[in-house]
Amino acid sequence: MLPSGSTGPPAEVTPSAEFDAEIQQGQRFTFGDNWRQFLAVLNDQRIAEAEASLRSMLEIDSLQGKTFLDIGSGSGLFSLAARRLGARVHSFDYDPSSVGCTGELRRRYFPEDVDWKVERGSVLDPSYLATLGQFDVVYSWGVLHHTGDMWKALESVVPLVVPGGKVFIAIYNDQGFKSRVWRAIKQTYCRLPRLLKPLVLYPVALRLWGPTMVRDLLRLRPFHSWNSYYRSRGMSPWRDIVDWVGGYPFEVAKPEEIFDFFRQRGFQLCKLVTAGGGLGTNQFVFELSKR
Repeated sequence: MLPSGSTGPPAEVTPSAEFDAEIQQGQRFTFGDNWRQFLAVLNDQRIAEAEASLRSMLEIDSLQGKTFLDIGSGSGLFSLAARRLGARVHSFDYDPSSVGCTGELRRRYFPEDVDWKVERGSVLDPSYLATLGQFDVVYSWGVLHHTGDMWKALESVVPLVVPGGKVFIAIYNDQGFKSRVWRAIKQTYCRLPRLLKPLVLYPVALRLWGPTMVRDLLRLRPFHSWNSYYRSRGMSPWRDIVDWVGGYPFEVAKPEEIFDFFRQRGFQLCKLVTAGGGLGTNQFVFELSKR
């Protein structure tokens, strides 16, 4: 349950003219609008699942005494999880609504906490990144492929990791022709007027969840997968569908491309969870060799 006195909407951050123009032109999806709705269904169990995810992927029991950078913090869920695990956290996002959501979680759970900083920034802005320093853990789950320049974003991550530190990222799997089709669908969705967006959203939702719903029904467990989905990411399935369909800009990479990129920059692969060649993200944890 949320602490007492935690009601009220997420804090607002004023959008920049550039961000607003990108939205109006259909060049970018407003992820933060999704995260604002996600806060309404956030509970202790979902937070615990996020903590478990960090412990498992980073192979740690605690982040006590560590620094944690959350690039593209979204709802702020994993920033919150890292803070609860003991890390000193710095969260930033390009989307003003996402910054507001992360700030709201900080207000609810760690009010006036000097060890959790939340601000607006871009991973593609060298002058901003130069102010951050280095971190023991740099986390960016499903974000860098939405920046519009994924490889530049990945390059920007490298100097932010302290020697001996880790980077935990998730990048969309390259499915070749299928990925190009998805890119066209996402671009179309973002360019459509709000009233016409369901023409894209609902068919995709049926495509993604229809077979699973039928399978659950045949097993006499209707909606079982839908109701338990949050355990995989701490996100409700409907919010994830909207996030997926609207997720534009959209870039992809093969696992070996990400592996080679970080290996050439002095990192060693610690953990890998792939999408099995299918739809979704490949998750990587790399450790920077100590010099």
